[in-house]
Parts: sequence; C-alpha cells; structure tokens
Amino acid sequence: MSLVLPLLAVLLAIEPDSSINSAKSFEQIDKEADAARAADRLNDAVNLYREGVRLRPTWGEGWWSLGSLLYDEDRFPEAEAAFRRFVLISPKTDPAYAFLGLCEYETRDYDLALRHFRSWATAGWPGTPQLIDVAVFHFASLLTRDGEFVQALYLLATQAAKMGENPALTEAMGLASLRIRNVPEDYPPEHREMVWLAGEAAAYAAQSPHDFARADYYADRLLSRYPEQPEVHYLRGTLFTFESKTAEAEREYRQELRISPQHVSAMLALVNIDLGNNHLSEAESLAKRAIEIEPKNPEAHHALGRVMMATNHFSESASELETAKRLGPDVASIRSHLAMVYGRLGRQQDAKAEADAYLSLKNHEEVLAPQENKVRHASVPEPPK
Repeated sequence: MSLVLPLLAVLLAIEPDSSINSAKSFEQIDKEADAARAADRLNDAVNLYREGVRLRPTWGEGWWSLGSLLYDEDRFPEAEAAFRRFVLISPKTDPAYAFLGLCEYETRDYDLALRHFRSWATAGWPGTPQLIDVAVFHFASLLTRDGEFVQALYLLATQAAKMGENPALTEAMGLASLRIRNVPEDYPPEHREMVWLAGEAAAYAAQSPHDFARADYYADRLLSRYPEQPEVHYLRGTLFTFESKTAEAEREYRQELRISPQHVSAMLALVNIDLGNNHLSEAESLAKRAIEIEPKNPEAHHALGRVMMATNHFSESASELETAKRLGPDVASIRSHLAMVYGRLGRQQDAKAEADAYLSLKNHEEVLAPQENKVRHASVPEPPK
C-alpha cells in the first residue's frame, strides 16, 4: 500500500524567479499556465509550463509547477526530471528533495530515493504537514529495506501515534518489526498474515495513549501462529520490555536466541536485563559474543562498556565506550556512560565534555519525538525506559 499526497494542495513558498524579463510571449505563457491550472485544465497547464521553461530554462517556479502537475498525473519519470531541474536552479531546494525521493520511490529507484530522503531530513524536514507525512512514510519504508529497522520504527511510531489505525502504516510497521527488508509493495505474499499481525501489535503499542491490551492480543496471535519464525519472539520480548514485564521479556529473548543464535539485538536486550539483575558474568559473555558477530555495532561495545563499568574495570570500560562513541557518535546514552567512567578515572574535563554532549543529544532519541529530531542523528538507542 502507499499513502497518496494531494500535491496540488501543497503550498510551499517559492520565490518568483527574478530573472524573468518583460518578454511578452513568456509573460503571456506564465499567465495562461496559471489560469489553466486554476481552471483544472491540467493538460493545457502542463503544455504551457513546458513551453515556459523552454523559453526560460531558469524559471524555477515553472519547473516546480510542472513537476507538481506531472506528479499528480502519476507521470513520475517526467516529474522527477522537472524537480531535478528545479534543484539545479533554485535557491530554495530543500522540499524538492522529498519530492524527488517520492518520484524515485514510485519508479523503484530505491537507493537514489533513500539518498534524497536523507538529504531532505538533513535539511530539517521542510514542507507542509501533508508532505512530511507522506515523505516520512516512504522514507521509513526505505529505511526498512536498507536494514535500518529501529530508525524506521521510530518514524512510523510517530505517524501511528498521530494517525491511529491505518492499513498502510500497519503493513510498514509489520515489516520493520519483523526485520523484513522489503518495501510494502514488494514482499513475499505468504508473509502477509504474519506482517499484518506484527504490524497491528506494533501500531497499537505506538498509539497515544498506548493500547497494550490490543498490542498483546495481536502479539499473542502472532506467536501462536508462527512460534518458530525468526524475529517473532524478539518482537514479543520488545513489547514486554515496553510494558516493564522483565521476566516475560527475558523468556522471549532467550527463545529468539534458540531460533536465531546470532541475533545480536536479542543478546543486547538480555545484557540490559542481566545488568539490572546483577548477573554480570552472563552479561559480559553476551556482550562479547555480540561484538564477535558485529564488531562495528556501537551498541555491542556500549553494552560491554557498561558491564566493565559495573565490575569496576573502568579503563576497559572507557576503551569500549570510546569505540562505541566512534561508531555511534550521536547516541546520547553512550556519552552519558562515558562521562561516568571518565569521572571514575579522575578525568574531570573529559567527563564534563561528554556530559555536555549527552545533554545536547538526549532529546534526539525519544521514540515519539518530532520527526525533525530523528534520523538526522541516525543511531541505534537503547530501548525506551
């Protein structure tokens, strides 16, 4: 499924092209094109805008209007070309990256679309609420395809909290929750029921207020139908973690490791539980195993650093946390723990620097924070408390 953006309703402030001269033919085309669009004579408007940009290739407003009309008519390759020209000549390009990403998504140029969505996010997520909602949905779908499941779920959870029940969001959240690297339009049909059940569980848990009763209902149905399917027990454990049901969560994470022995996220979830229960020997073993499997995973080094700190091995802890910081410089909790360890080592200046970094980053890791606080600081935080 896909969300639909009524592009003609998107009102973005675009400054007129100051280079337009007084050539009557161009001015007349400009007026006639706007009139045709206002009268819903879209084919005439497209032809007139095409003629206008032919006469004046630097006419940014014309390229924008042409791209918008072509997008509304599902003529995505042509719309993409128009938006590309707009980006080249206009000083206000940021929203166009979202539209480029949407066009490229529709033409299945997914890698390029993801790059343009990232550029859009880096620029501060500009655009109207309608544009942001649709672009975020497609951005999240591509993050799932790229294996960035946590970030995808962060974005989709925000949408679910705002929009409530929505089949497209349910499907996208199901794919991200089960770590299936496909977009909603393209995944194995035999997985549809499984994806739907997982998506319903995730969506109800993300809604505001959280509906954990319904989330549990769908998660239990998922578990009963697919008890040996990878990722199902991990999802169930994650929901139990959100509900502060630690014993139940631990049981599900261990079941996931039985099915998927190299499931690093399940290992790290168990490290968190073991630290809380003061089972430090197993926590250390799990953290080291996670690093062996994924040596560039910042949270694996973070986990081992926390274990070393808990066992008073502060130098070893600092080393692991410094590696975690290098691999994930925008994870607030890493900086917090590094500040603590530096304090224990008497490195007060370094401790203050890390504490300051933590304060500047901490708001970027809230699941339900505004979209502009997400993905620009793309890292994998700890599960929310």
